Amino acid sequence: MNFRRVGETGLLVEVDEPALHLATALAERDLPGVSDVVPAERTLLLRFDPRRTDAGTLEATVRATTTAAVDLSDETVTLDVVYDGEDLAEAAALAGLDVPALVAAHAAATWRVMFSGFAPGFGYLRCDDRRLDVPRRDTARTRVPAGSVALAAGYSGVYPTASPGGWQLIGRTDARLWDLDRDPPALLRPGVRVRFRMV
Repeated sequence: MNFRRVGETGLLVEVDEPALHLATALAERDLPGVSDVVPAERTLLLRFDPRRTDAGTLEATVRATTTAAVDLSDETVTLDVVYDGEDLAEAAALAGLDVPALVAAHAAATWRVMFSGFAPGFGYLRCDDRRLDVPRRDTARTRVPAGSVALAAGYSGVYPTASPGGWQLIGRTDARLWDLDRDPPALLRPGVRVRFRMV
């Protein structure tokens, strides 16, 4: 692990495994003064109150935390998907599959939200089927419709709002991924399992 200070109230931890595992293990511990534990792909940000703890104490706690027996969430969100994305045929070819096989593999996989980012409600989802690891588009689109289901760089994701994007679009869902009237607002939060159901 590597540790970096982030101002007076943050500690960034760099890890060699998905940061979700360490984030989950730390969430199970009582960390006085820690207000946020935010995983990314291989980093974890701890936000803390310097009146209640300090970076040295947190570093020692993180080093003493094991992820070997961590239990990830068994909460599962099922998203209904129409597989008709603009890049479906290209994504299938990049995966070495035909379109029905790509759709079947995407819908059969159990995905996990590893971290959030890019836009509120956007979860980076991983599964164990390495066939679904396709590259980003050579040229990003200036506008991707909300609800677009996509693949890129070993992840699947769903665009919560219309935005620019460079992922391979394979389908669409009507699910509301970000809703300020919901608690919590994000449907896809780190640790949650996701199943895609073809409709």
